[in-house]
Amino acid sequence: MCGGCVGTEYPERGTTCLEGGSFLLNFVGCAQCGRRDFVLVSNRAEGLQGEEEIVTYDHLCKNCHHLIARHEYTFSVVDDYQEYTMLCLLCGRAEDSVSILPDDPRQMTPLF
Repeated sequence: MCGGCVGTEYPERGTTCLEGGSFLLNFVGCAQCGRRDFVLVSNRAEGLQGEEEIVTYDHLCKNCHHLIARHEYTFSVVDDYQEYTMLCLLCGRAEDSVSILPDDPRQMTPLF
């Protein structure tokens, strides 16, 4: 992975967890060839580890195939919530939790 290719290493992305694609706003250019072009997604792998779905892939420079970053996305269901995480030098780090119930108990206001 290459810190010279990105503006900010592991930027905080809040709840934006990407299962595919690239965060091009953080790509400043390839440290190896010096060009700023599209980023390729390569070596995509999907699998299960226990109850967790994991998607990994590499971000490569379109021109010289330099490895910019490795991307990891996870999805799992914990209790009544869908849990998402993302960790990538280019795309950043993020976590999200979404209720699978019609009404999210965390958003309800107490009556008393």
